[in-house]
Amino acid sequence: MSHINYYIIAFFICIYTSGFAQDVPNEDIDVLEMRIQSYISHSELETERGDFYSANDNLEKALLVAQQIEDKKSQGIIHTKIAKLQYTLEEPEKALISLTKAAEIQREINDGANIAITYTIRGILHASKQEYQNALDYFNSAKTKFEEEKLEANISDITLNEAKVYIQMEKYTTAKSLLEKSIILAKKYNQPKVLSSALNYNGKVASLLGNNDIALSMAEEGLQIAKQNNIIENINDSYATLSEIYERRKNYQQANDFLKKHVKLSDSILDIKRENLSPENKIQFINDYHEAEKKQMEVKLEEADASNNLTRITTILSIALITILSLLTLSLYKNNNIRLKTNNMLHKKHDELVIAKEKAELASKTKANFLSTVTHELRTPLYAVTGLTNMLLDESPKPAQVQHLKSLKFSGDYLLAFINDILQINKIEANKVEIDPELFNLKKKVENVVSALNNSALGNNITMHYEYEEGLPSNFIADQLKISQILINLIGNAIKFTKDGDIWVRVYKINQDNDTYTLRFEIEDNGIGITKEKQEHMFESFSQGSIQINRKYGGTGLGLSIVKGLIEILKGKIYLKSELGKGTTFFFEIPLTYSTDTIVKEEKPKHFKNIEAVELNNIKILVVEDNKINQMITKKILNKMNLYCDVVDNGEDAVERVKQERYDVVLMDIHMPGISGIEATKIIRTFDKELTVFALTAVTIDDKMHEFDEAGFNDIISKPFRQDDFEKKLYGALKTNENKTPSI
Repeated sequence: MSHINYYIIAFFICIYTSGFAQDVPNEDIDVLEMRIQSYISHSELETERGDFYSANDNLEKALLVAQQIEDKKSQGIIHTKIAKLQYTLEEPEKALISLTKAAEIQREINDGANIAITYTIRGILHASKQEYQNALDYFNSAKTKFEEEKLEANISDITLNEAKVYIQMEKYTTAKSLLEKSIILAKKYNQPKVLSSALNYNGKVASLLGNNDIALSMAEEGLQIAKQNNIIENINDSYATLSEIYERRKNYQQANDFLKKHVKLSDSILDIKRENLSPENKIQFINDYHEAEKKQMEVKLEEADASNNLTRITTILSIALITILSLLTLSLYKNNNIRLKTNNMLHKKHDELVIAKEKAELASKTKANFLSTVTHELRTPLYAVTGLTNMLLDESPKPAQVQHLKSLKFSGDYLLAFINDILQINKIEANKVEIDPELFNLKKKVENVVSALNNSALGNNITMHYEYEEGLPSNFIADQLKISQILINLIGNAIKFTKDGDIWVRVYKINQDNDTYTLRFEIEDNGIGITKEKQEHMFESFSQGSIQINRKYGGTGLGLSIVKGLIEILKGKIYLKSELGKGTTFFFEIPLTYSTDTIVKEEKPKHFKNIEAVELNNIKILVVEDNKINQMITKKILNKMNLYCDVVDNGEDAVERVKQERYDVVLMDIHMPGISGIEATKIIRTFDKELTVFALTAVTIDDKMHEFDEAGFNDIISKPFRQDDFEKKLYGALKTNENKTPSI
């Protein structure tokens, strides 16, 4: 197509769209949306009749209206439908561009259902080009999107297309399994087109696997459904499959009959496609016309009177001009093709990167779920290990056994800390850590952390130094627990790698914007230091300076990874400066909001040193736990405290017991068969608002803490629990209930 033609087309488009734009303000948006749907409906009818060119024209009109009213969702859908038409008319490169446009719009507006359709067509396109792995990747992405949108009915078609790819790859067993799933879904959702095609291909696969009787039955059923619903393409496919099956059964007469039907119907379909070729595909006809016209002109000129030189010159120039225009047209066409292929390559790479990103996110989600499950399953038996160890230590063991039990207790505590670190890393990576800002005294908070770690520092003959910038306010609003955890990790790390030295903790301001202060925290030591090669990886999970350092100093290598994650959540940044043999300095900067409010000191409830402080008469505890070993351990701990308890295995029994008997405290497990501990507590709260209910659980990444409050739990005791924490919470609850009059 020449530049002139491009300008003419652009001119008419501008006139059409400008005129259309003037109409928009005077028309209701609903009317325009109805017009879009009308164009799409006409396009679908024309597609069924085989009038593909008119169908495409209606889709282009619908797209113009959608662009005028900025209806992004409709734009994405229309681009996908245009791509389907282009694929039908054997214009795969154009279809690829349309699909890329559709996907970009649908990703922008997060239209999960329609981007899944776009991915499905993209998969079919790649399959037609024998790019099987790309096709399967797009089908898998489409299936994931439909599952996220809870659109199971759409999965039957994707499963069918996956099966077709595996048939082309000659993986017939896998294809058979997918076809059976597709048949089940198609029957469930009454999808005759998918069902007839899946039955036909299942017949083809059965025949290839040597099951000709089953193959014949499947293919005939598929043909019958296709005929009942007048699905021409499926009828044609069934003819071809039945011809192949009868040929394998050595029934050549039947095979020949079905082959003739297939050829005849294929010719009819091909004729329709030929009648609806796009203008771009007719360029060869235009070039041929120009060539014929040139030859005819040359003949006429040879026969004409050549007496006039001016006429001869004009003739030669005319021929030259026609030749140049023809060559220019051909050159522009080739350049356009090259540009089109380059653009397609870029779009393809872009989409491949998007698919890779989605696969990486899926892998990350799978890893998070795996780690969550593993940590939960580890905490449950660890509850038994730590519980039994503490019991044995309290039951006057033999002197020779004490050291072994203490070693077992140390190992259990170490494993618990390791599991807690993995759980926290998992939560950080899954973006499930919430910020809890509150008013606090920063200067005092850092001082308390330094003071708490001073004993550990003295054990390594370390002197601690604390510097808080003079004139810097003390009261800030931030998540003080996370700041404490960051400081504990970094100062603890400095203590671990320093001996006979000094540690400096400094806090000072580096920027201020109204009430927002950006503060820098420094933790400097003169310990062993870190090599430059290792510094780059210090904030990665399970990273240590070296195997020797790991063996000598211990640790899991998760502390700094947790610190980095928490600082990023607080919208800060961290970096380090270190020199081997001279020491290390960690810097982190976080924004905090200054506040002039007064900090109100809350009276913390005093806990009791022993159970003797509580009146034990008539105190009853209900333990809800499905694990038999954990039942035994919890019961022994309570009995040792001279407390009586009942034990039930599930949430349903817990609700019935609370209805029938009076209890002072319920220790409720969360993850149980039947109804969960959260559901059981919600039911209990419908008829008993005062009962103390503790969640006794191995918390995982999937547990949402706000759900515990909404369900009505008084507190949470994590498994495996520290016995002193367990006793404090239990004493507090029993003391609170002590003055209540028991119901008889």
